[in-house]
Amino acid sequence: MVALTGTTERPVIRTRVRGRVRPWLTAYALLLPSALFLFGFTYWPVVQVIRCSLTVRGFRGAAHWGLQNYARLFNDRHFATAVVNNLIYAAGTIIPSLVLALLFAVALKETTRLTSVLRTLVALPMLIPLVAAASLFAFIFLPNAGLLDHYLAKIGIAETNWLGDPSLALGSIIAITVWKNCGYYMLFFLAGLAGIPQDLLDAAKIDGAGPVQRFFRITLPLLGPTLAFVLVIATLNALTQVDHIIVLTQGGPSDATAMILFYIYQQAHQNFDVGMASAATVVSVGFLFALSIVSLRSLERGIHYET
Repeated sequence: MVALTGTTERPVIRTRVRGRVRPWLTAYALLLPSALFLFGFTYWPVVQVIRCSLTVRGFRGAAHWGLQNYARLFNDRHFATAVVNNLIYAAGTIIPSLVLALLFAVALKETTRLTSVLRTLVALPMLIPLVAAASLFAFIFLPNAGLLDHYLAKIGIAETNWLGDPSLALGSIIAITVWKNCGYYMLFFLAGLAGIPQDLLDAAKIDGAGPVQRFFRITLPLLGPTLAFVLVIATLNALTQVDHIIVLTQGGPSDATAMILFYIYQQAHQNFDVGMASAATVVSVGFLFALSIVSLRSLERGIHYET
C-alpha cells in the first residue's frame, strides 16, 4: 500500500510544479520581444536625451556633467519667443477646435443620410497629411495669386501677405490647424454623446428643461471624461505638430511662427547643438506630462456615471 501511494503521488507533484513554472516561462517569453522593443525605442532614447541634456562639451571636445545647457536654454531669447508663440498657438488652436468639434458633434448627433454626409465632410481634413495640407494652403495663401486673395479682391479687400507678415503668419498657421483637427476631435465627442443615457435627457425634457439647459446641466458634465481625453490629445498636437511650419514659414518671418519643436529641430540639425536641443526636449516633455496629469485629474474628478 505504501508503494502504491508513492507511485500515485509523484506524478501529481510533477504536474503541479510544471503547471506553476511553464505559464510564467511562456508569459515571459512572449513579453520579451515587446519589452526589448519598448526599452530600445522608448526608454533608452529618453535616457539618452536626459544624458545629453546634462552633458556639457568644451571647445576641445572635453565633456563634463552640469546644468549649463539648461542655463543657456533659459537665457536664449529665441527659446522664450518659441515658448510664447507655442502658448498662443495652443490657445488659438485648442479652444476653437474643441468648441467647433463639440458644436458639430451635437448638431450631427442623429444618424441620417444628411448627417452622415456632413460628418464625412467635416472629418475629411483629418485624412489629409499635414504636409499635404500645408502645401495646399501655401497655394491658398499665395499673395495676389492665391485663392484667398482672389476672392477677397472681389469684395474690395486689398492683397495681403498672409505668411510673410509677422502679425498674420501665426494666425494663418492657427487657421490651418483648426481646419485640420476639428473633424478629428468631433469623432471623440460623437462617441461620448452616444454613451450618454437617453433616459436622463428624456427625464429632463419632461421636467421642462430646454435644449440649452439640457446641454449645460446634463450633456456637458457627462462629457467630462471625453473632454479631458480630447484636451490632452489637443495639447499634444499643439506641441508636436511642426510639419506645416517647416513647409510654409520655416519659423519666420522674424521668428513669428517659431515653436518649441521647431526650435529643437533648429538646435539639433542646423546649429548642431545637441545639448541645447536635449535640454529643450526635457523641459517641453516634462511640462507636457505635468499638464496632462493636471488636466485629467481636474476634469475627471467626481465624474462617474453608469450607462
